[in-house]
Amino acid sequence: MNRNVALPGSYVFGKTVTLSYEDAVKRATEALGKEGFGVLTEIDVAATLNKKLGVVVKPYCILGACNPRLAYRALQSEPQIGALLPCNVVVRVDDTDVTRVEIMDPQAVLRMVGNPDVVAISVEVKERLQRVLNAI
Repeated sequence: MNRNVALPGSYVFGKTVTLSYEDAVKRATEALGKEGFGVLTEIDVAATLNKKLGVVVKPYCILGACNPRLAYRALQSEPQIGALLPCNVVVRVDDTDVTRVEIMDPQAVLRMVGNPDVVAISVEVKERLQRVLNAI
């Protein structure tokens, strides 16, 4: 199933992919780059939980993605918006051993700011992130 799915009221949209976990991380990073996003952070959640808690979980990483031009526009309009940045892209293996890619919905998150300029930026960010998801 390669459909983009967002549940009503959801804060993420995503899809199941037929790629391996490693290939999905690579493709996500490449697709983000094509839409002007850099990956500022790559958090290996599974490794961190294993190291800190001694638990073993399925592969799971969070890519902290930022489009500098759009982030700058948002910061100009709402200086404290940095608390809601970057956009997070999750690549994980679920309980059925399939790879999922899930992206924070910037419209859902940035809507709470209540600034019309930020809401407008969130529309553009979401369009770009949907193209990222479609490219994976």
